[in-house]
Amino acid sequence: MQLEVYEVSQVNEYLKLRFEDDEFLSAIFIRGEISNYKLYPSGHHYFSLKDADGAIRCVMFKGSAFRLRFQPKNGMKVIAFGRVAVYPRDGVYQLYCEAMTPDGVGDLHAAFEQLKEKLQAQGLFSLDRKKPLPQYPHRIAIVTSAAGAALHDMLRILRKRYPLTQVKLLAVRVQGEEAPAEIAAAIRYANRFQLADLIITGRGGGSIEDLWAFNDERVAYAIADSAIPVISAVGHEPDVTIADFVADLRAATPSNAAELAVPDQAELRKALQAKNMLLQTLMQKRLKQERQRLNALASARSLRSPVNYLNDRRLLLDHTHQRLCGASAQLLSRKREQFVRLTSKLDAMSPLKVLSRGYSMATDGAGELIKFVHAVSVGDRITVQFSDGAAITEVQEVQK
Repeated sequence: MQLEVYEVSQVNEYLKLRFEDDEFLSAIFIRGEISNYKLYPSGHHYFSLKDADGAIRCVMFKGSAFRLRFQPKNGMKVIAFGRVAVYPRDGVYQLYCEAMTPDGVGDLHAAFEQLKEKLQAQGLFSLDRKKPLPQYPHRIAIVTSAAGAALHDMLRILRKRYPLTQVKLLAVRVQGEEAPAEIAAAIRYANRFQLADLIITGRGGGSIEDLWAFNDERVAYAIADSAIPVISAVGHEPDVTIADFVADLRAATPSNAAELAVPDQAELRKALQAKNMLLQTLMQKRLKQERQRLNALASARSLRSPVNYLNDRRLLLDHTHQRLCGASAQLLSRKREQFVRLTSKLDAMSPLKVLSRGYSMATDGAGELIKFVHAVSVGDRITVQFSDGAAITEVQEVQK
């Protein structure tokens, strides 16, 4: 009996056909943990799915990976959908993944958390980089859909609250694949040409898919780079987007954004009226004070009788002159007495006073006073000072 022998490629092709004919393997969901994840320059994703007891190799081609809303990572638990087939060249079976979602949460939620974590690490949510809004904006640029109800609500409120401001509409799509690029471009355009003092960007409410344009990385960076303050007004109160975190101020709704952007003219009128009343009160008080001062001046004797006022001042001047002269004489007398006392003390301490009583004073050749006998030697020339003159002598003998 002759045995039939097959080539390796024949066996692999046979297994490939058997796998492809199996309906169970042609469209299957597999839950597992990603490991050995690699993203190749071609755009294809290669990884393995594993659980506690086994593993399966997986590949997701670029076309399918383009639809991913999150970035796969090692250790992430996912549910992958695709077909299991044999790769004939290597003779191994693998999952050709066509779609993938995080296990337990939606792919949009996972993408949201990943981008939020990334931008927060870059400091885009920091309060230190938030810019203050202008108190009285002259121009406001609204980046939203021209057909949305949100725009009409904002225009109505802006006209009612502060009609002095000019509104410029930068119409963009706020939903769909083209929306993020258009929103980001409009924000950058407003900055480039300085179209406004304030930017409001947003849209009305909807599902997370409808609001997804404002969770796009391009929009986040455009808002962060804006030199013009930005108010994010996306959806309703519970809706939170990445744009809300990056913007300088988050509004609960587009209508709330219009209220936050401008002051209320009714409140401004009330404030102006209150200030006007305060100014009138202060002016009346000041006029009353000045009137009292004027009356006091008018009743002053100097104005009613200038001659008498001058006479009084002359008498006061004479009195002051007398007091000044008396004080000067007393001071001079005290100083003269003090001078006499000091002169007497100085005269009493004068060496000449001592000499006049019969004493004399000897000095050496340098003019230094000789106080002790050991300061001279035989043969030294010394000067003896008397009260009426001096004698230069030579020492003949020293007696100690």
